[in-house]
Amino acid sequence: MQTVDVLVVGAGLAGLCTARLLARRQLNVMVVDRRRSLSTGIRTTGIFVRRTLDDFDLPDHLLGPGVRDVLLYPPSRRAPIRLTSDRDEYRVADMAAVYEHARRAAESAGARVLLGVRYLDVSKGFVRFAGAEPVAARFVVGADGARSRVARDLGLDVNRRFLVGAEIVHPVASGTTTPAFHCVLDPRIAPGYLGWVIDDGRHAHVGVAGYPDAMRTGIRHLLEAFAADAPGRAAPTGPVERRGGPIPVGGVLRRLACPAGLLVGDAAGAVSPLTAGGLDPCFRMSEQAAAVAAEYLRTGDRRVLRRYDGEALRSRFRGRLLLRRVFAGIRSPAAAEAAVAVLRGRAGRALAARILFGDGSFPGVTPEFADPAVDRPGR
Repeated sequence: MQTVDVLVVGAGLAGLCTARLLARRQLNVMVVDRRRSLSTGIRTTGIFVRRTLDDFDLPDHLLGPGVRDVLLYPPSRRAPIRLTSDRDEYRVADMAAVYEHARRAAESAGARVLLGVRYLDVSKGFVRFAGAEPVAARFVVGADGARSRVARDLGLDVNRRFLVGAEIVHPVASGTTTPAFHCVLDPRIAPGYLGWVIDDGRHAHVGVAGYPDAMRTGIRHLLEAFAADAPGRAAPTGPVERRGGPIPVGGVLRRLACPAGLLVGDAAGAVSPLTAGGLDPCFRMSEQAAAVAAEYLRTGDRRVLRRYDGEALRSRFRGRLLLRRVFAGIRSPAAAEAAVAVLRGRAGRALAARILFGDGSFPGVTPEFADPAVDRPGR
């Protein structure tokens, strides 16, 4: 039986970044993922916000052109509110290539990444897989998505509040459109969230998300209806890819770590509860997770695990959790029209700009964890 210091379940960005940082600390790290290729089963739109681009060294050639304009539409689609930044606020990544880049970085640091290996369960440090030999692991990192099985097996908290999202992605004719992010507030097609089109001049992403209990006709039907006349959508010039999956929006979970392991990424609820963005949080929490896990494995001191405290992170999100409840309550076109009308005023536009262009979507790394020599996931 193989023995490892850390077994990471899930080869998404959170899992691969955490594995890389742990391997750079000279730990024996293995990553497993049930997918046979990282280019399949992609669930994220791949929108990176300015704060992430500023703080992490992402490969520029894997990112599309910068997007500075956001247009907010009411259900009528008339007279959208245009917000324009003087900086590039968003860039959309080629996520299949980003995952492969992260995999190579983890392997270069010394981690082993095994695809096509399905996790079954963990008990007393023994991890079982379907069709593969079990592994003895000193510590398990759950990076296995919003409905994490690792979380349940370790007795940690699990996500209970979800949106469900779906989108189509396709290339567009180069030079025919101006990069822009179109957001439609319409509970008929996206109850509790938005319909969106983000077109960076190379690819268009057209999607909807909302609370599944309010999607009476199903998300696939709603996506097709929205895509038929979505504002800002250009015609496809190549194959159309479909993505989708659950999005946890209950905030960072409270109990994230125990002596047997911890959670990162969507498994930890590391998603902005208001905007539902998870790429920036996955980087930042991976830093904390790797620092805490390495220190715990070095010392055996369980008090170290208290530093990976979901309750402390949740306290930074009170305002956004409140706004998430307000957003969830917009369930009629009339209420959505009224909400957009409020945003047209000076105070409303300032609030919208703060949410869409602000720096506070997710808290930064606690200073005691920061180690610039090893702790930047993109480097």
